Amino acid sequence: MRLLFLAVLRPHTGNAVTAQRVRAHLEAAGHVCVLKDAFDFESPSEIANLILAEDCEAALALHLYRGGRLLQGHRIPFGVIFGGTDVNEDANQAEKNTVMGRVLEEARFAVAFTESMKEMAQAQWKARQISLAVTSAVPVQPHAKGKIYVQSQGIATTPNAAFNWNTFLQRSEINQSADNLHIFLLICGLRQVKDPLYLVDAFSAWHQEEPNVYLVIVGPEVDPVFTREVKAKVKRAAGVRLIGEMPQEDLHAVVKNCFAVVNSSVSEGMSAAILEAMDLEVPVLARNIPGNAAVVKHEVTGLLFSNPQEFVHLAKRLVSDPALEKEIVVNGREYVRMYHSWQVERDTYQQLIRKLEGSTED
Repeated sequence: MRLLFLAVLRPHTGNAVTAQRVRAHLEAAGHVCVLKDAFDFESPSEIANLILAEDCEAALALHLYRGGRLLQGHRIPFGVIFGGTDVNEDANQAEKNTVMGRVLEEARFAVAFTESMKEMAQAQWKARQISLAVTSAVPVQPHAKGKIYVQSQGIATTPNAAFNWNTFLQRSEINQSADNLHIFLLICGLRQVKDPLYLVDAFSAWHQEEPNVYLVIVGPEVDPVFTREVKAKVKRAAGVRLIGEMPQEDLHAVVKNCFAVVNSSVSEGMSAAILEAMDLEVPVLARNIPGNAAVVKHEVTGLLFSNPQEFVHLAKRLVSDPALEKEIVVNGREYVRMYHSWQVERDTYQQLIRKLEGSTED
């Protein structure tokens, strides 16, 4: 089949990486996948023209609101993949919630990264159906019933073997011997939901006690106004550095060389950065939110913190307890191998895409 795949393709972001991986899965099954950035299109009429021009027989969208709403009403079957923003943010806005309910109604299938994401989606749109049924004489079918499949993200890491860690440290203006350093890496696009400033004050105070610990924030400048705020804050913060976006292979090399990967997001769907760190045998410290707690089991596959002070306490513990570090790394790697298999993800998408063949649902 010729498939149109709409996603948010901002370079070096989790969405873009996920979209490219899913496209590779579909193309490996012999489909032609036309991957386009949802932000390049304003209206369904532009999508209608694209479908005609590209001769697309079916479609897929990553994010119900950002991508899925553009696929409605074109008389080609489509599937959708939930993004974290769908269930954590957009579903809380009445107008967007209604739009996403309609998208889910028309979609042949939907993919959630976690069981909790599936449950949240079912609760959201089942509730809407009940309210509609009360006010409508027409029988209403649940949007989500039997449509949502759970498939966690498949992880495959490819660190650049030629990457120079010392050059990276110099670029980060960290002028200490690499042997004695503890680099904590926060990987995120600079936008408020990722909350990159959450730990800055607490970490800076720790750095002043122990000058060999650094927090390095790596990621693209997504929100220009917020980026200015982040840059201004980091400039004044001892022991905190900000680096721009990097190619995936270089980023994986940085992860492999750092002491630990940090996630301080307000909400997450499923953080690929956390899973990639586990795959690369690097410990993870993550903010205790549902999306992170779904993949990080405290003191087993990583450490969960609920405030900046607890983060510093746990980070100090990790630095001083090599046995804990080793246990977390071994368990994290095993968890990714068991539950985030790239091959299982490939098989799932190749099977689901068959639901888009023919004029009726399987």
